[in-house]
Amino acid sequence: MGFAFIKHDTHIDFIGKRRWAYAISILILLAGLASVLWGNGLRLGIDFAGGVIVQVQFAQPVEDEALKKSLNIPELPGITTQRFGEGGRDYLLRFSSSESGDASVLRTNVLKALAQAFPDNPAEIQRLEVVGPKVGDDLTNKALSALYYAVLLIAVYISGRFEQRWMAGAIMAAALWGGMYLFSFTPVSMGWQVLLALAITLMVCFVLKLNFALGAVVGLLHDVFITLGLLSILDVEIDLNVMAAILTIVGYSLNDTIIVYDRLRENLRARPELDLASLINRSVNQTLSRTILTSGTTFVATLSLFLLGGGVIHDFALTMLIGVVVGTASSIYVSSAILLALGDTDFYVRAQEKEKYERPGEHGIV
Repeated sequence: MGFAFIKHDTHIDFIGKRRWAYAISILILLAGLASVLWGNGLRLGIDFAGGVIVQVQFAQPVEDEALKKSLNIPELPGITTQRFGEGGRDYLLRFSSSESGDASVLRTNVLKALAQAFPDNPAEIQRLEVVGPKVGDDLTNKALSALYYAVLLIAVYISGRFEQRWMAGAIMAAALWGGMYLFSFTPVSMGWQVLLALAITLMVCFVLKLNFALGAVVGLLHDVFITLGLLSILDVEIDLNVMAAILTIVGYSLNDTIIVYDRLRENLRARPELDLASLINRSVNQTLSRTILTSGTTFVATLSLFLLGGGVIHDFALTMLIGVVVGTASSIYVSSAILLALGDTDFYVRAQEKEKYERPGEHGIV
């Protein structure tokens, strides 16, 4: 039988509460969009925007305001400060690249400025990184491309595994892959290219009636956009660590969605007489124990990183915490509910017909 954290025969009406979940998701998405457009915006780190980051440690604690005022000098343009760690001695200094991008010159300028501002409190540079604007643009384009191609390949995999339509998925992938290649020769920025390609992907899935793939892709986009919106509201800097966390969230959310989809596929065959809403509820309840255990252990481990991992991994852990919660909820209220919103379409009818002919004795077929 195995261990079950929650009884296998629970009957929680998840689908019946989906409108509450929709309302919460829409509110968070709108709040995140408002923050991106009129609030903090997406604060790109030097990995993507270019610039210099310096990690310094003072011999004695320093106040935030005193540090900001003392470093407002032409040699360090557009500087921002961030305290991390305990005791008020460790800071991250970020500023746009000055005329000289040489690391040794920048190190000298920073130490000189800190020595003048705090003559009785010596500082030590523990890390200095320089990223030029061209490198930042290249990393941005690669990160956006990786996110899009991950979603596209997931759509192909889902359509093949759950609907046995590998050819339709392959044709869709080839067309969209070629489209992205052609977009690269246009003056349109990579961000708009990816958004347009994602919109086309959703449209193709809808037209070809790749319902499982459409549900999975919408769920993944829901998780990514909500996570980015919350990071904007919390004024978290988007760097390579955060991007790695977002790609991890995509994989994590997909895994949870596949678990529910697997059970739904089994129930479509085992109980074809039930309506789709009942089948989805039944599938979610049957996998609830596994979902809670997986999500719970991941959340606890990530929370430990967030609380004890230090400033370097803080933003990665925070992004993962958001993603685990949002990804778990989306598997139920977005990816699965999309199937219900599309109605009892071809995939549901095909499953019922297949069940009918696979059980000839029960349907009077000899």
